[in-house]
Amino acid sequence: MNSVEDDVHVSSVEDAVISTNTGSPSGIISGLEDVFSDKDYVDDLSLVSGGSESEDKRCSYGYASCQGRRATMEDFYDAKISKIDGDMVGFFGVFDGHGGSRAAQYLKQYLFDNLIRHPKFMTDTKLAITEIYQQTDAEFLKASSSIYRDDGSTASTAVLVGHNLYVANVGDSRAVMSKAGEAIPLSEDHKPNRSDERERIEQAGGNVMWAGTWRVGGVLAVSRAFGNRLLKQYVVAEPEIQEAIIDDDFELFVIASDGLWDVITNEDAIALVKAIEDPEVAAKKLIETAYAKGSADNITSVVVRFHHT
Repeated sequence: MNSVEDDVHVSSVEDAVISTNTGSPSGIISGLEDVFSDKDYVDDLSLVSGGSESEDKRCSYGYASCQGRRATMEDFYDAKISKIDGDMVGFFGVFDGHGGSRAAQYLKQYLFDNLIRHPKFMTDTKLAITEIYQQTDAEFLKASSSIYRDDGSTASTAVLVGHNLYVANVGDSRAVMSKAGEAIPLSEDHKPNRSDERERIEQAGGNVMWAGTWRVGGVLAVSRAFGNRLLKQYVVAEPEIQEAIIDDDFELFVIASDGLWDVITNEDAIALVKAIEDPEVAAKKLIETAYAKGSADNITSVVVRFHHT
């Protein structure tokens, strides 16, 4: 997630130690200093990509990811299609870490598995997603309670159950669909200066201040995230969820980390992938285009295309 204006910022030791009820303050400060020190940028477009399709050929997907110009890789993704009780079920997600990769990797490993096990996953998918996002956040914080490194992650996920799509978002990764040729956002970035987010943070006792960009407590450039123990009172993992029906006008959708959206508009992304039938090729093209436009971040994209008969 860390772009030229890093998502996590510490201007002083005082900024780092917001609350220290989890262990040695010196350990926390040391860990934060390791995370937030300036790092050299690299120049590497080595791509990892892949894709598949549903058994009935109704849906195909592709993904691509690269470290890009960052010295470390903190993006993770997941994409898979299966069947539950005879219905096609798809899980697609981008997890963009900040301050380290542990939170994003944890989400890749556990988030969708937790969701499948929710007793109301098939009958009340929206409720299940909301509860599992927050449950998984709590489990990550518990699992990492002895580690003095306060990292976190966004999550932008799309869950397909039959003809119903549920897009859940925490942070500033983003999902955009193409419907009847029009680019329509399926999520809204969680930024601290978003008026409703700022109000929520301030009502919880936090503050939003300028430090190169707008940040929660002068530290974090997203207003919702998994992890981030020291800011958890304000930086929640409660998702905003949008629902869509997969009808004949719904052509495809894209989920990507901010390494893409920092340099490519929703409209340009959709225009680019619409012309490419193979979603893996489309996902790779998005990465290559963002890199060519100067993205300084890790870049990850997932493209899901529907084939209507």
